[in-house]
Amino acid sequence: MSEIKQTKFSPEDKGRKGKIHDVIVKPLRVIPDERGRLMEILRVDDEQFPQFKFGQVYMTTQYPGVTKAWHYHLKQDDYMTCVHGMVKLVLYDDREESPTRGVIQEIFVGVHHPVLVYIPRRVYHGWKGVSEFEAIVVNTVTEVYDYKNPDEFRVDPHTGGIPYDWSRKDG
Repeated sequence: MSEIKQTKFSPEDKGRKGKIHDVIVKPLRVIPDERGRLMEILRVDDEQFPQFKFGQVYMTTQYPGVTKAWHYHLKQDDYMTCVHGMVKLVLYDDREESPTRGVIQEIFVGVHHPVLVYIPRRVYHGWKGVSEFEAIVVNTVTEVYDYKNPDEFRVDPHTGGIPYDWSRKDG
């Protein structure tokens, strides 16, 4: 992983909420029967993702209340889902040329909302475990992880300058 870097966000970054340009949220079909269930996550011939390129698949877990954020990639796109538990996935668009620059998008992903989220390169993202038990996230990415030169650029989740509060919102 690259070291945490302090990013200078522009004054017009307001942290307004909405949908981010180029992000795709695909509902996943769960097929249950008396043996269990099957959920197809991503196919190379999926019409929603004609640009799909396979790099690798990895699994990561998230303990309740833990935040793993913020980072972005310069070369890699992510196709992320949660297959056990629930996470709050948060995206922040800091791309200068994007019509949604400064927008924050929240997506709850997991057993109660089975979706696949396409996260384009250069969009900051992170997630927080929001279930009462460990969540399991599966991420399919377009590039193989380079241990010597990771395509991962991080800012601190709480003090890195992104206008987002990770605390639970009751109400």
